[in-house]
Amino acid sequence: MAKLAVQVFSLLFPLLLTVAAAVSAVRAPRRAGTTDFIKSSCGATRYPALCVDSLSVYAPAIKRSSRQLAQAALAVSLSSARSTAAFMTKMSNGSRMRARDRAALKDCVETMGDSVDRLSKSMKELGQVGSRGSFEWHMSNVETWVSAALTDENTCVDGFSGVNDNVKATVRAKIVNVAQITSNALALVNRFAQRRSAGSNP
Repeated sequence: MAKLAVQVFSLLFPLLLTVAAAVSAVRAPRRAGTTDFIKSSCGATRYPALCVDSLSVYAPAIKRSSRQLAQAALAVSLSSARSTAAFMTKMSNGSRMRARDRAALKDCVETMGDSVDRLSKSMKELGQVGSRGSFEWHMSNVETWVSAALTDENTCVDGFSGVNDNVKATVRAKIVNVAQITSNALALVNRFAQRRSAGSNP
């Protein structure tokens, strides 16, 4: 009987290991996907609720990496800037748009194009950190471009004096949202740079 039990155990043991590994693989993404790290990191931003809301979906990829968090924040900012520019382009082509309003929108679209370009550059630059060149040099470029993108977005809002109130309110809501997301991205980029310089987990 004892011999039979040993034989059965010997047959079942590999299966038990396989099941245990499968369970571990299923549970690992859940642990890695928690938003605790994102929530604590977003506390360093000016708009923490927006920060958590826009980045929580990326939790499985971010895990507890400040670099991945900064990269995700830049990706969200870039996507938001692109969609806002596209929205304003479509809006400026409306048949009932006044000439003054249309001109302001086109100026804003151009400015948002600069913002998109700078955010794209900052993402590429952050992706090169650690591959070549000094960390400080790469991060200085990233911070400079994200700051310039944020300035572009704020400039866009400033150009709407004398514009139809409805147009102004619609554009302002879109741009303010983008600017807040970009502000958060800049804060998380700065946080990553500080943690890396201090020797913390990147």
